[in-house]
Amino acid sequence: MSGARLGFFTRLLDAGTDGERYRRALAQVRAAERHGFASLWIAQHHFDRDEGGLPSPFPFLAAAAVQTERIALGTGIVTLPIDDPIRVAEDAAVVNALSGGRVQLGIGTGGTPSSFAAFGRVSDERRAIQAEHVEVLRDAFGGRGIRGTSSVLNPPAPDLAVRLWQATFSVEGGRRAGLDGDGLLLSRTQPKQPGQTLHDVQLPIVEAYLEALPSGVEPRILASRTAVVVDPADLDAAWEAADPGLRRLARTFLKQDGAGDLRDIARLTDTHLGTVDEVVASLEGDLTLGRATDVAFQVHSVDPAHEITLRSIELLATEVAPRLGLRTGAEAAAELQNLTARTTGVLA
Repeated sequence: MSGARLGFFTRLLDAGTDGERYRRALAQVRAAERHGFASLWIAQHHFDRDEGGLPSPFPFLAAAAVQTERIALGTGIVTLPIDDPIRVAEDAAVVNALSGGRVQLGIGTGGTPSSFAAFGRVSDERRAIQAEHVEVLRDAFGGRGIRGTSSVLNPPAPDLAVRLWQATFSVEGGRRAGLDGDGLLLSRTQPKQPGQTLHDVQLPIVEAYLEALPSGVEPRILASRTAVVVDPADLDAAWEAADPGLRRLARTFLKQDGAGDLRDIARLTDTHLGTVDEVVASLEGDLTLGRATDVAFQVHSVDPAHEITLRSIELLATEVAPRLGLRTGAEAAAELQNLTARTTGVLA
Protein backbone atom coordinates (compact mmCIF):
# COMPACT_ATOMS: atom_id res chain seq x y z
CA MET A 1 0.00 0.00 0.00
CA SER A 2 2.03 2.99 1.20
CA GLY A 3 4.96 1.95 3.34
CA ALA A 4 3.41 3.95 6.16
CA ARG A 5 4.50 3.34 9.73
CA LEU A 6 2.16 1.29 11.94
CA GLY A 7 0.72 3.03 15.01
CA PHE A 8 -1.60 2.27 17.93
CA PHE A 9 -4.25 4.76 19.06
CA THR A 10 -6.31 4.59 22.25
CA ARG A 11 -9.06 6.56 23.96
CA LEU A 12 -8.68 4.44 27.14
CA LEU A 13 -12.23 3.12 27.22
CA ASP A 14 -11.80 -0.37 28.64
CA ALA A 15 -14.43 -1.52 31.12
CA GLY A 16 -13.55 -1.23 34.80
CA THR A 17 -12.39 1.38 37.25
CA ASP A 18 -10.20 4.26 36.15
CA GLY A 19 -7.15 2.52 37.54
CA GLU A 20 -8.02 -0.66 35.67
CA ARG A 21 -8.48 1.32 32.47
CA TYR A 22 -5.06 2.89 32.81
CA ARG A 23 -3.33 -0.38 33.66
CA ARG A 24 -4.95 -2.19 30.75
CA ALA A 25 -4.04 0.65 28.39
CA LEU A 26 -0.42 0.43 29.53
CA ALA A 27 -0.48 -3.32 28.91
CA GLN A 28 -1.76 -2.60 25.39
CA VAL A 29 1.05 -0.10 24.86
CA ARG A 30 3.62 -2.67 25.95
CA ALA A 31 2.05 -5.19 23.57
CA ALA A 32 2.19 -2.67 20.73
CA GLU A 33 5.88 -2.08 21.33
CA ARG A 34 6.56 -5.80 21.61
CA HIS A 35 4.90 -6.37 18.23
CA GLY A 36 6.82 -3.58 16.52
CA PHE A 37 4.36 -0.69 16.37
CA ALA A 38 6.22 2.54 15.59
CA SER A 39 3.97 4.92 17.51
CA LEU A 40 1.41 5.31 20.29
CA TRP A 41 -1.27 8.03 20.17
CA ILE A 42 -3.58 8.83 23.08
CA ALA A 43 -6.71 10.97 23.06
CA GLN A 44 -7.60 13.62 25.63
CA HIS A 45 -11.21 14.01 26.79
CA HIS A 46 -12.56 16.11 29.63
CA PHE A 47 -15.49 15.23 31.92
CA ASP A 48 -17.26 12.54 29.83
CA ARG A 49 -16.00 9.12 30.93
CA ASP A 50 -17.90 7.37 28.13
CA GLU A 51 -16.27 9.52 25.44
CA GLY A 52 -12.69 9.09 26.62
CA GLY A 53 -10.91 7.95 29.75
CA LEU A 54 -7.99 10.35 29.90
CA PRO A 55 -8.26 14.09 30.67
CA SER A 56 -4.53 14.50 31.29
CA PRO A 57 -2.32 12.78 28.71
CA PHE A 58 1.18 13.54 29.94
CA PRO A 59 1.13 11.56 33.22
CA PHE A 60 0.00 8.54 31.21
CA LEU A 61 2.71 9.12 28.60
CA ALA A 62 5.28 9.41 31.39
CA ALA A 63 4.18 6.01 32.69
CA ALA A 64 4.35 4.60 29.15
CA ALA A 65 7.81 6.11 28.71
CA VAL A 66 9.32 4.17 31.59
CA GLN A 67 7.66 0.91 30.47
CA THR A 68 8.84 1.11 26.85
CA GLU A 69 12.07 1.78 25.01
CA ARG A 70 11.45 2.87 21.43
CA ILE A 71 7.78 3.44 20.54
CA ALA A 72 6.93 7.09 19.78
CA LEU A 73 4.62 8.70 22.35
CA GLY A 74 2.00 10.92 20.76
CA THR A 75 -0.97 13.01 21.82
CA GLY A 76 -3.96 12.73 19.56
CA ILE A 77 -4.83 15.38 20.58
CA VAL A 78 -4.27 18.00 23.26
CA THR A 79 -7.17 20.46 23.07
CA LEU A 80 -4.90 23.49 22.96
CA PRO A 81 -7.49 26.31 23.26
CA ILE A 82 -8.51 24.91 26.66
CA ASP A 83 -5.05 24.15 28.03
CA ASP A 84 -2.39 26.57 29.17
CA PRO A 85 0.23 26.39 26.38
CA ILE A 86 3.13 26.88 28.79
CA ARG A 87 1.88 23.97 30.88
CA VAL A 88 1.57 21.87 27.71
CA ALA A 89 5.09 22.83 26.62
CA GLU A 90 6.58 22.04 30.02
CA ASP A 91 4.76 18.72 30.36
CA ALA A 92 5.71 17.66 26.85
CA ALA A 93 9.32 18.68 27.44
CA VAL A 94 9.54 16.65 30.66
CA VAL A 95 8.10 13.52 29.04
CA ASN A 96 10.34 14.06 26.02
CA ALA A 97 13.41 14.13 28.27
CA LEU A 98 12.21 11.15 30.30
CA SER A 99 11.55 9.07 27.18
CA GLY A 100 14.79 9.90 25.40
CA GLY A 101 13.16 12.18 22.83
CA ARG A 102 10.11 10.15 21.79
CA VAL A 103 7.24 12.66 22.14
CA GLN A 104 5.04 13.62 19.18
CA LEU A 105 2.71 16.50 20.05
CA GLY A 106 -0.67 16.45 18.34
CA ILE A 107 -2.84 19.51 18.92
CA GLY A 108 -6.29 20.65 17.85
CA THR A 109 -9.26 22.87 18.55
CA GLY A 110 -11.63 20.00 19.44
CA GLY A 111 -13.74 19.65 22.53
CA THR A 112 -17.38 20.12 23.39
CA PRO A 113 -18.69 23.63 24.16
CA SER A 114 -19.46 22.58 27.73
CA SER A 115 -15.81 21.66 28.26
CA PHE A 116 -14.74 25.13 27.18
CA ALA A 117 -17.16 26.76 29.62
CA ALA A 118 -15.85 24.69 32.51
CA PHE A 119 -12.33 25.94 31.79
CA GLY A 120 -13.49 29.55 31.54
CA ARG A 121 -13.06 29.63 27.75
CA VAL A 122 -15.54 30.62 25.06
CA SER A 123 -16.06 27.87 22.52
CA ASP A 124 -16.72 30.31 19.67
CA GLU A 125 -13.27 31.82 20.24
CA ARG A 126 -11.42 28.52 20.01
CA ARG A 127 -9.65 29.22 16.70
CA ALA A 128 -8.31 32.59 17.81
CA ILE A 129 -7.16 31.11 21.14
CA GLN A 130 -5.58 28.19 19.29
CA ALA A 131 -3.55 30.51 17.07
CA GLU A 132 -2.28 32.45 20.09
CA HIS A 133 -1.40 29.29 22.02
CA VAL A 134 0.41 27.74 19.06
CA GLU A 135 2.67 30.76 18.88
CA VAL A 136 3.47 30.37 22.58
CA LEU A 137 4.38 26.72 21.94
CA ARG A 138 6.63 27.63 19.03
CA ASP A 139 8.44 30.27 21.06
CA ALA A 140 8.85 27.82 23.95
CA PHE A 141 10.25 25.01 21.82
CA GLY A 142 12.37 27.48 19.86
CA GLY A 143 14.12 28.62 23.04
CA ARG A 144 12.76 32.16 22.75
CA GLY A 145 11.42 34.30 25.56
CA ILE A 146 7.79 33.41 26.24
CA ARG A 147 5.18 36.16 25.74
CA GLY A 148 7.85 38.82 25.42
CA THR A 149 9.61 37.91 28.65
CA SER A 150 13.09 36.56 29.30
CA SER A 151 11.60 33.26 30.54
CA VAL A 152 12.54 30.25 28.42
CA LEU A 153 11.36 26.66 28.50
CA ASN A 154 13.01 24.30 30.99
CA PRO A 155 13.89 21.59 30.22
CA PRO A 156 14.61 22.76 26.68
CA ALA A 157 12.93 20.75 23.91
CA PRO A 158 14.02 22.15 20.53
CA ASP A 159 13.22 18.89 18.75
CA LEU A 160 9.53 19.26 19.61
CA ALA A 161 9.36 22.25 17.27
CA VAL A 162 9.42 19.77 14.37
CA ARG A 163 7.21 17.19 16.07
CA LEU A 164 4.01 19.22 16.14
CA TRP A 165 0.94 17.77 14.40
CA GLN A 166 -2.38 19.51 13.73
CA ALA A 167 -5.74 17.70 13.65
CA THR A 168 -8.43 18.87 11.27
CA PHE A 169 -11.64 17.88 9.47
CA SER A 170 -11.32 20.58 6.80
CA VAL A 171 -9.38 21.48 3.67
CA GLU A 172 -8.53 24.86 5.20
CA GLY A 173 -7.17 23.10 8.29
CA GLY A 174 -5.00 20.91 6.08
CA ARG A 175 -3.66 23.96 4.28
CA ARG A 176 -2.90 25.65 7.61
CA ALA A 177 -0.99 22.62 8.91
CA GLY A 178 1.02 22.54 5.70
CA LEU A 179 1.86 26.24 5.79
CA ASP A 180 3.07 25.82 9.37
CA GLY A 181 5.28 22.87 8.40
CA ASP A 182 3.53 20.63 10.93
CA GLY A 183 2.22 17.10 10.63
CA LEU A 184 -1.39 16.40 9.66
CA LEU A 185 -3.72 14.27 11.81
CA LEU A 186 -6.76 12.73 10.10
CA SER A 187 -9.67 11.24 12.01
CA ARG A 188 -10.93 7.63 11.99
CA THR A 189 -14.26 8.92 10.60
CA GLN A 190 -15.95 12.24 10.01
CA PRO A 191 -19.26 13.60 8.75
CA LYS A 192 -19.82 12.88 5.05
CA GLN A 193 -22.45 13.50 2.42
CA PRO A 194 -24.58 10.51 1.37
CA GLY A 195 -22.59 8.28 -0.95
CA GLN A 196 -19.23 9.74 0.03
CA THR A 197 -16.41 7.57 1.33
CA LEU A 198 -13.97 8.67 3.98
CA HIS A 199 -11.23 9.09 1.38
CA ASP A 200 -13.54 11.28 -0.72
CA VAL A 201 -13.52 13.71 2.21
CA GLN A 202 -9.93 13.30 3.38
CA LEU A 203 -7.94 13.22 0.15
CA PRO A 204 -8.70 16.91 -0.60
CA ILE A 205 -7.40 17.72 2.90
CA VAL A 206 -4.21 15.80 2.12
CA GLU A 207 -3.80 17.61 -1.21
CA ALA A 208 -4.24 21.02 0.42
CA TYR A 209 -1.67 20.07 3.07
CA LEU A 210 0.92 18.90 0.54
CA GLU A 211 0.44 21.93 -1.71
CA ALA A 212 0.98 24.31 1.22
CA LEU A 213 3.96 22.50 2.74
CA PRO A 214 7.16 24.60 2.46
CA SER A 215 9.93 23.31 0.25
CA GLY A 216 12.29 20.98 2.10
CA VAL A 217 9.78 19.98 4.79
CA GLU A 218 9.06 16.28 4.85
CA PRO A 219 5.33 15.44 4.83
CA ARG A 220 3.87 13.83 7.95
CA ILE A 221 0.33 12.52 7.50
CA LEU A 222 -1.23 10.27 10.11
CA ALA A 223 -4.52 8.54 9.33
CA SER A 224 -6.30 7.15 12.37
CA ARG A 225 -8.55 4.18 11.64
CA THR A 226 -10.81 1.85 13.61
CA ALA A 227 -9.77 -1.76 13.07
CA VAL A 228 -10.42 -4.78 15.25
CA VAL A 229 -8.95 -8.03 13.94
CA VAL A 230 -10.21 -11.26 15.47
CA ASP A 231 -9.78 -14.98 15.06
CA PRO A 232 -12.68 -16.64 13.21
CA ALA A 233 -13.92 -18.29 16.41
CA ASP A 234 -14.34 -14.85 18.04
CA LEU A 235 -16.04 -13.10 15.12
CA ASP A 236 -19.70 -13.45 16.14
CA ALA A 237 -18.99 -12.36 19.71
CA ALA A 238 -17.01 -9.36 18.44
CA TRP A 239 -19.91 -8.16 16.30
CA GLU A 240 -22.32 -8.62 19.19
CA ALA A 241 -20.08 -6.58 21.51
CA ALA A 242 -19.69 -3.85 18.86
CA ASP A 243 -23.42 -3.25 18.44
CA PRO A 244 -24.10 -0.55 21.08
CA GLY A 245 -20.94 1.46 20.46
CA LEU A 246 -21.26 1.60 16.68
CA ARG A 247 -24.93 2.56 16.78
CA ARG A 248 -24.20 5.28 19.32
CA LEU A 249 -21.36 6.66 17.18
CA ALA A 250 -23.64 6.81 14.15
CA ARG A 251 -26.32 8.69 16.08
CA THR A 252 -24.21 11.09 18.12
CA PHE A 253 -21.18 11.96 16.00
CA LEU A 254 -22.34 11.36 12.45
CA LYS A 255 -25.95 12.43 13.14
CA GLN A 256 -27.23 9.39 11.25
CA ASP A 257 -29.90 6.82 11.97
CA GLY A 258 -28.33 4.14 14.15
CA ALA A 259 -30.89 1.51 13.16
CA GLY A 260 -30.51 -1.19 10.54
CA ASP A 261 -27.98 -3.90 9.77
CA LEU A 262 -24.89 -3.63 11.95
CA ARG A 263 -22.52 -4.22 9.05
CA ASP A 264 -24.07 -1.24 7.27
CA ILE A 265 -23.49 0.81 10.42
CA ALA A 266 -19.86 -0.37 10.44
CA ARG A 267 -19.41 0.89 6.88
CA LEU A 268 -21.11 4.17 7.75
CA THR A 269 -18.76 4.69 10.71
CA ASP A 270 -15.66 3.52 8.78
CA THR A 271 -15.17 0.60 11.15
CA HIS A 272 -13.05 -2.34 9.99
CA LEU A 273 -14.06 -5.39 12.05
CA GLY A 274 -13.40 -8.96 11.04
CA THR A 275 -10.87 -11.67 10.41
CA VAL A 276 -7.46 -10.89 8.94
CA ASP A 277 -8.70 -11.43 5.38
CA GLU A 278 -11.81 -9.31 5.94
CA VAL A 279 -9.96 -6.39 7.51
CA VAL A 280 -7.26 -6.41 4.85
CA ALA A 281 -9.87 -6.37 2.09
CA SER A 282 -11.75 -3.54 3.79
CA LEU A 283 -8.69 -1.39 4.35
CA GLU A 284 -7.43 -1.90 0.80
CA GLY A 285 -10.35 0.22 -0.38
CA ASP A 286 -9.30 3.21 1.74
CA LEU A 287 -7.31 5.40 -0.66
CA THR A 288 -6.24 7.86 2.04
CA LEU A 289 -3.92 5.22 3.48
CA GLY A 290 -1.87 5.30 0.29
CA ARG A 291 -0.99 8.95 0.99
CA ALA A 292 -0.30 8.54 4.71
CA THR A 293 3.12 8.35 6.32
CA ASP A 294 1.60 6.82 9.46
CA VAL A 295 -1.53 4.74 10.08
CA ALA A 296 -2.70 4.37 13.70
CA PHE A 297 -5.35 1.79 14.54
CA GLN A 298 -7.80 2.00 17.42
CA VAL A 299 -10.54 -0.33 18.64
CA HIS A 300 -13.13 2.39 19.34
CA SER A 301 -16.13 2.39 19.02
CA VAL A 302 -16.09 -1.42 18.97
CA ASP A 303 -14.47 -1.39 22.42
CA PRO A 304 -13.93 -5.14 22.77
CA ALA A 305 -12.67 -6.97 25.82
CA HIS A 306 -9.05 -6.32 26.79
CA GLU A 307 -7.98 -9.77 25.61
CA ILE A 308 -9.49 -9.18 22.17
CA THR A 309 -7.69 -5.84 21.94
CA LEU A 310 -4.37 -7.52 22.74
CA ARG A 311 -5.01 -10.19 20.10
CA SER A 312 -5.99 -7.53 17.57
CA ILE A 313 -2.74 -5.67 18.23
CA GLU A 314 -0.83 -8.88 17.51
CA LEU A 315 -2.77 -9.69 14.33
CA LEU A 316 -2.47 -6.14 13.02
CA ALA A 317 1.31 -6.27 13.36
CA THR A 318 1.96 -9.84 12.27
CA GLU A 319 -0.73 -10.43 9.62
CA VAL A 320 -2.43 -7.23 8.46
CA ALA A 321 0.52 -4.82 8.32
CA PRO A 322 2.71 -6.99 6.06
CA ARG A 323 -0.13 -7.49 3.60
CA LEU A 324 -0.83 -3.75 3.44
CA GLY A 325 2.82 -2.75 3.29
CA LEU A 326 2.75 -1.00 6.67
CA ARG A 327 6.13 -0.84 8.36
CA THR A 328 6.97 -1.96 11.88
CA GLY A 329 10.07 -2.29 14.03
CA ALA A 330 12.81 -0.21 15.55
CA GLU A 331 13.77 1.53 12.31
CA ALA A 332 10.23 2.80 11.73
CA ALA A 333 10.04 4.11 15.30
CA ALA A 334 13.45 5.76 15.00
CA GLU A 335 12.31 7.70 11.93
CA LEU A 336 9.79 9.60 14.04
CA GLN A 337 12.34 10.26 16.77
CA ASN A 338 14.87 11.53 14.24
CA LEU A 339 12.63 14.08 12.55
CA THR A 340 14.93 16.87 13.69
CA ALA A 341 17.79 15.46 11.67
CA ARG A 342 15.73 14.75 8.56
CA THR A 343 13.52 17.83 8.29
CA THR A 344 14.73 21.19 7.02
CA GLY A 345 13.11 24.55 6.53
CA VAL A 346 10.49 24.16 9.26
CA LEU A 347 8.79 27.39 10.23
CA ALA A 348 9.60 28.28 13.82
